[in-house]
Amino acid sequence: MRKWFVKMTLFLCMSMPCYVLAQPEVRVGVLKYGTVNWEIDVIKHHQLDKKFQFELKVTSLASKNASAVALQSHAVDIILSDWLWVNRQRFEQKDYTIVPTSMATGGLYVAANSGIESLVDLKGKKIGIAGGAVDKSWLLLQAYSQKKYGLDLKSKAEPTFAVPPLLNRLMLRGDLAGAINFWHYGARLKAAGYKQIVTVPQMLAEFGIEAPIPLLGWVFNQAWADEQPEAVTRFLQASLEAKQILFSSELEWQRIRPLIKAENAEVFSALKQDYRAGLLRQFGGKEIEASKRVFAILAEQGGSALVGKATALSAGTFWENDVLENTVNAKVFQ
Repeated sequence: MRKWFVKMTLFLCMSMPCYVLAQPEVRVGVLKYGTVNWEIDVIKHHQLDKKFQFELKVTSLASKNASAVALQSHAVDIILSDWLWVNRQRFEQKDYTIVPTSMATGGLYVAANSGIESLVDLKGKKIGIAGGAVDKSWLLLQAYSQKKYGLDLKSKAEPTFAVPPLLNRLMLRGDLAGAINFWHYGARLKAAGYKQIVTVPQMLAEFGIEAPIPLLGWVFNQAWADEQPEAVTRFLQASLEAKQILFSSELEWQRIRPLIKAENAEVFSALKQDYRAGLLRQFGGKEIEASKRVFAILAEQGGSALVGKATALSAGTFWENDVLENTVNAKVFQ
């Protein structure tokens, strides 16, 4: 497979004539209250769509399912989703593809004074999970527990599923011994003094997987990308520059602070730190091979409820494009 890296730089402008006057339209669907809105706001504020010569249309959507429906019905061109969903769709003969942008991060949080030091200490205790029975971090945690401790965490502990805000409230009230939540809720637990007893990278390392694993990315139809190559590459330019601004500019975080709705300075700092830490630095053959191994682990744990009819990682799940072949491997996020 041709090697390319997500941490593309403004090389794309050099790869395409910057004097082209055409203004392709890019319709992006985002969750109404999702953290992706921080990036969209940066694109709009700095007029990066104008800089890279495309017209950005943003549609706010109520849920992850609504995002999928909007993409499948051609109401939008691009959504933010995960590569397992893309891979599942490809085995349903739906030609979606993804440009990954963030790493799989997070882990299992417990109270700092709980006395819980390992998963063995969670026997008979409640573990909160935000993403449901096939939440990817929960499935990885089960596989890790079985391999490292010979412990069937699903049967020996008491999984408790709840929406992210409720899960954090249950943790803060002491109703749960541990919790796996979405990254921005995990950051809030960290700010409140909670600790991680195992992280996703540590879980993967137990299986010998050291490469950063992608989680989310920009998803679109391959046919649309083939028909509108400038629309895709120009949007990705703007997306990358917005991330670069958020990675390097303290002033930008102060500007978008009202949008973030952080409860206090500690939460604000934790969100900023964890957002930056979650940006995918590079993506190539090594990361694709690691993703194949992660797929096998998750498929074994989650079965068809997670992966559908997929039996492996489809070759086209991660987007390939001749323009991206020439990506400069610059140190964008450091």
